[in-house]
Amino acid sequence: MENENNFTNKVIMVRPAHFGYNAETAANNAFQNSEGAGDVLKIKSRAESEFDQLVQKLTDKGIQVKVFQDNPDEIKPDAVFPNNWFTTHADGTVVTYPMYAEARRKERDPELIEELKGDFILNKQIAFEEKESLNQFLEGTGSMILDRENKVSYACISERTDEKLLNEWAVKMGYQTVTFTSVDPSGLPVYHTNVIMTLGKGFVVLCLECIPDVNERKKLTDVLNRYEYKIIEITFEQVKQFAGNMLQLIGQDDQPVLAMSSSAYRSLSADQRALILSYSSIVHSDIPTIEKYGGGSVRCMIAENFLPRK
Repeated sequence: MENENNFTNKVIMVRPAHFGYNAETAANNAFQNSEGAGDVLKIKSRAESEFDQLVQKLTDKGIQVKVFQDNPDEIKPDAVFPNNWFTTHADGTVVTYPMYAEARRKERDPELIEELKGDFILNKQIAFEEKESLNQFLEGTGSMILDRENKVSYACISERTDEKLLNEWAVKMGYQTVTFTSVDPSGLPVYHTNVIMTLGKGFVVLCLECIPDVNERKKLTDVLNRYEYKIIEITFEQVKQFAGNMLQLIGQDDQPVLAMSSSAYRSLSADQRALILSYSSIVHSDIPTIEKYGGGSVRCMIAENFLPRK
């Protein structure tokens, strides 16, 4: 697969029809909170409003947002996080992924992919979902931080990120992998790589204190240094505010824009903000309901679209 740019100005988002707390995903997502989860209609309404506000803020920054409406006939509480079930690539490839939670497997939507064919070149689809029967999971850009330019996939191994399947993906896609184990302060595995690591234009936001193995930590930082990424270190307290769950995009005049939640933004120190701003502008939006009950933030809500236009 040919090299591609790391960042895009085209994104895909799914407006939720039934956003809510999912007990099945909470089994290994320590970021979810069930307090008040019984108020289903209020949570659903607030999540829709937070979603619309984020779409507007991204659009105002010159990012092309394609919004798909989640089908209300099926209850999919996590449909707002499409980055876990598919990725797009500049050579016209779409890859679909096996999901850990059975309730989330319904999110894979052939109609969404079919609709993309209207405006974009889509000439190859690679499907990994049959791996679910083997209990092997790889949840898209939740599991993998992709350096598309240098063809490196960074991944922390967990129940949702199977190392064998990751290697199979890498061979098929022409990537090398950098793997590590990441845990929270209580020793529980971090469920997705994208809550502790963001790849930006010339920099990486990363929680090194989540990686207990010194050798793994060194291996990771050595690779990042080789590709000349400035490491902006965050703490686990900041990770809990979703400071690792950001996404670098391209906005007006081809300028880099780093998207994050207002919670993530507020958690950053003045020095960290200044360092990020030396590389990229920032757009942030308040999504407390989605973060509390979904356990994911802005990066999880955005699937990048690298497909070439027709």
